[in-house]
Amino acid sequence: MIHKIKSIRIVFFFVLMAFLIPSLKAQEQITSPEEYFGFQMGADQKIARWDKMVDYFLLLEKQSTKIKVINMGPSTMGNPFLLVIISSADNLKNLDQLQEINATLSDPRDSSEQEIKKMIPEGKAVIAQSMSLHASEIGPTQMSPELAYDLLSRTDKETQVILDNVLYFMFPCFNPDGEIMVTDFYREYVGTEFEGTSLPWLYHKYAGHDNNRDGDYLNLVESKYAAQILYRDWIPQAYIDHHQMGSYGARLYIPPYCDPIRPFADPLVWREMSWYGAHLAYKLEENLKTGIINDAMFPGWGHFGWHWITPFHNIAGMLTESASTELASPLYIHPSQLRGGSRQFPEYEAQSTFPHPWPGGWWTLRDIVEQTKVSAWALLDIAARHKETVLWNAYLKAKRQTERGAKGKPCAYVIPKSQHDFLSAVKMVNTLLLSGIEIKAAQSSFSVDGLTYPKGSFIISLAQPKMGLIRNLIGRTFYADNEWTRADDGSPLRPYDLATHTMNEFMGVRVDPIDEPVEGDFEVIQDQFEVNGKVGSGADMYVLDGRMNNSFWAVNLLLDKNVTIMRADHKTSELNPGDFIVAEGSETLLRDVADLTGVDFTSYNGEPSQWAHELKRGRIGMYQRYFGGNMDEGWTRLVLENFGFPYTRVKDKEIQKGNLSKDYDVFIFPDDSAAVIKGEIPERYRRYYGSYPPEYRSGIGKQGVEEIKSFVQNGGILVTLGDACSFAIEEFGLNVRNVLSNMDSKEFFCPGSTLKVTFDHQNPLAYGMPSEGLVLFRSSPAYEIIPGDRNQDYEVIVRYQDRDLLRSGWLIGEQHLSEKAGMLTAQYGEGQIVLIGFRTQHRCQTDGTFKLLFNTFLH
Repeated sequence: MIHKIKSIRIVFFFVLMAFLIPSLKAQEQITSPEEYFGFQMGADQKIARWDKMVDYFLLLEKQSTKIKVINMGPSTMGNPFLLVIISSADNLKNLDQLQEINATLSDPRDSSEQEIKKMIPEGKAVIAQSMSLHASEIGPTQMSPELAYDLLSRTDKETQVILDNVLYFMFPCFNPDGEIMVTDFYREYVGTEFEGTSLPWLYHKYAGHDNNRDGDYLNLVESKYAAQILYRDWIPQAYIDHHQMGSYGARLYIPPYCDPIRPFADPLVWREMSWYGAHLAYKLEENLKTGIINDAMFPGWGHFGWHWITPFHNIAGMLTESASTELASPLYIHPSQLRGGSRQFPEYEAQSTFPHPWPGGWWTLRDIVEQTKVSAWALLDIAARHKETVLWNAYLKAKRQTERGAKGKPCAYVIPKSQHDFLSAVKMVNTLLLSGIEIKAAQSSFSVDGLTYPKGSFIISLAQPKMGLIRNLIGRTFYADNEWTRADDGSPLRPYDLATHTMNEFMGVRVDPIDEPVEGDFEVIQDQFEVNGKVGSGADMYVLDGRMNNSFWAVNLLLDKNVTIMRADHKTSELNPGDFIVAEGSETLLRDVADLTGVDFTSYNGEPSQWAHELKRGRIGMYQRYFGGNMDEGWTRLVLENFGFPYTRVKDKEIQKGNLSKDYDVFIFPDDSAAVIKGEIPERYRRYYGSYPPEYRSGIGKQGVEEIKSFVQNGGILVTLGDACSFAIEEFGLNVRNVLSNMDSKEFFCPGSTLKVTFDHQNPLAYGMPSEGLVLFRSSPAYEIIPGDRNQDYEVIVRYQDRDLLRSGWLIGEQHLSEKAGMLTAQYGEGQIVLIGFRTQHRCQTDGTFKLLFNTFLH
């Protein structure tokens, strides 16, 4: 009997081990980050490089059935852009069905409430988080391997509930190129006096810090990848974008935002942010993390980067901001150095939203990694605990926003086919489609509000879940002017970025609000709307419409093939000033260009010589400095590349060497201060500027100024943008005055608004522009010409209208801007200086004024 019992025990032992050993093996074979990288994530003076992180995530995918790694494609500079999905093995096997449920909850227009209630128990909460969009904010990306490892290796109940109830979508690095640049630069100087110095150039090829201003226009490839997941394929219920901030205040900002809030989001989304944020705060306090603040610093009305635009996709879009170190190098902070002073955080003292101040001391990258991981885990935890509530709220937000859109005024927007630049309108439509907005194309003409719109017009109904997004992107917008946006003395508080983000106004596209339901033959656009240009027949020459931005692209493609092109200077029955006349070119080439650009080549049988001149494209040079790089320079490069303009980046030494006319006909100074251009850094910035290695300290100096003057004197064209105009005015002694200089904000204030102007479209620099339109004014200069004996050397190209200047945004003191110049030219020797004060090519978004820049290159 004893032997029998022993035998049973032995059999039971082996049966038990048969079940346990695979589990133990699976647990043992998951490699920890510390084992793989050779150091703990966040260790002093250590940064894991992106290529090694990619390999680590791929290794985890081999070791676990609970992770799926998707390479969404190459980044701007060709590095892998990863999406990592973590959930239970069963959930990952069932992604297609779960995606279908999620899509129905996000847009329930074709489903009944009973059907929704049946779906919710089967669905999973979709939670997304992104790391280190700003590459110098390295902590969140360094944290991501550790978070993934914990989710895959932990076996406790809390983790299992998360894996069972949540589909976790993680972008472990939103800016792979920048992560590599920052890592390599840090490693080069670690252990030297320059350890921890910021990258001297932009940490994104084009955008730098502004990659968090591209959640609406989606100009960057990384933005397109994120939008595919967040806006269309998988609309998450909650999203956190993990960042870092300055070093001398709170240790960590967490949701919710403070006031003011941007209008038209569903109220539930603001409640959700408070709910999620409270759980984050609780978990951080539970883990003895101090210096945590919420409901302060960051307002609910911000830019349209990722965490601020997602609430209008009915996503609880949130932000964390950790206090920074000097990259991976620790920073010691004295208690007396800690400061408040930001929105709803007046002093560095305990308050209800900041109950446990950090006392000061050493602050490390490991501190950032730990508190970011607690925050990221807490979001997953609360969503898992309350999965059905989260999913039900997703349905309610979509349903209620659709109902509001149907009942409100306007109830729809029409984008007429008749546009000044139809192809820019199509570009806008395609951008909105990337955001998951439903747009219909008219299959025949229709009438509404007494107007008849032709076939080919577009209509956007507000009776859809993304009503709030539509209202903000193409509806006239006024920034809040109340106690939340004014200081105690009445001074306006600057918005966090712009005061409006009205896409159609930026792009020069006509959009008509409609207050009554529209009936007609409409078809939902399923994919990107394509326009194939046409090539006429029966003529030796062709005309390209000079009003179309894409005509400049087509012209550049043809010039690259040595095709002769003329440009009209006078209006005739077939031509407008600025139209391009193609005098030659094979039919195959013209059709290829028409297909690519969408531009029509209209047959022309006239004699152009008396109405036009042969077009010459100037050789373009553009100033590129260090000192962290210049985002406006980066965006300008992207604009030029998108439209096929060749250019060369020119640094200080080449300018100082002189003889610029040998290589360039046009030279651009992007928006920048005169002092930084010259290298005359203001006292308050000298310590920061001096922290760069000597080879990365910029400024053209006195010699460079003289060479720029010589370039213009000898026939060159100098184009200055924004604040760089002050450089030209000061150094060339122009009889021009910025009428807004040093004006108190209570007298004049305009922080990113669309204003009404007139264009002198008979002037070659405004060819292709309408007679009236809008420009983006962002604390820009505005000019008057000072009387003198060379008044004839100056021409005003763009002038602000006399009254009612504001279209969208916020404007105080319009009388100071009335009839002042926004763009003008000055003759200097044999050359010309062009001053463009407003944001003509802002972030590759203001298509409506691109031509004003393009025309400076074509002569």
